[in-house]
Amino acid sequence: MDLFQTQSHKNSYYNSKHNKKKRLNEDQVRLLERSFTFDKKLDPERKLQLADQLGIPPRQVAVWYQNKRARWRAQTLELDCSALQLKLETALAEKRQLEGDVEMLREELEKARQSLFAVGVSVVDHQKAHPPATTVCSVSDGGSSSGSFGDQYVIDLDHDHGHGQGQGQGHGHGHDHDQVLQMDHELFASLIDW
Repeated sequence: MDLFQTQSHKNSYYNSKHNKKKRLNEDQVRLLERSFTFDKKLDPERKLQLADQLGIPPRQVAVWYQNKRARWRAQTLELDCSALQLKLETALAEKRQLEGDVEMLREELEKARQSLFAVGVSVVDHQKAHPPATTVCSVSDGGSSSGSFGDQYVIDLDHDHGHGQGQGQGHGHGHDHDQVLQMDHELFASLIDW
């Protein structure tokens, strides 16, 4: 389309008796929508081409594009905002879950510390009463093993000590009610110091 035809095309619209803005019909809207899908920006040549195809003033094409682009941007922002809101809610839910898990683990750790502290005196007393060469029964893997335990602590969990028995009773090799828990030295030390 040369310059003369372009200028003539413009003048024919501006001088027409039917230059009033008309409501677009469905076919015109569909064509504009298709055009907008391919290119969100409207260059002057494309504007004149669409105006010629649709039989409407170029200004009406430009206004439609401006309005459509504004709606498209608003929809895009709304979708982005919704996606971000969903991510935020998911992250907050995960944070609350993790905080709950941390609190539960702290409580369990505190209980373990208190238990170790409570039996700590018993461990020391037991080691004084039984030298390191004492044979022990391991309850950690369900089996029994005998021998020297070197760097391991033996925790006496016998609850019968001091209950109706005299001092010195229940510590012999034949005592059936002793429950002995074998614990790794490093684990015990790290939990006590932690």
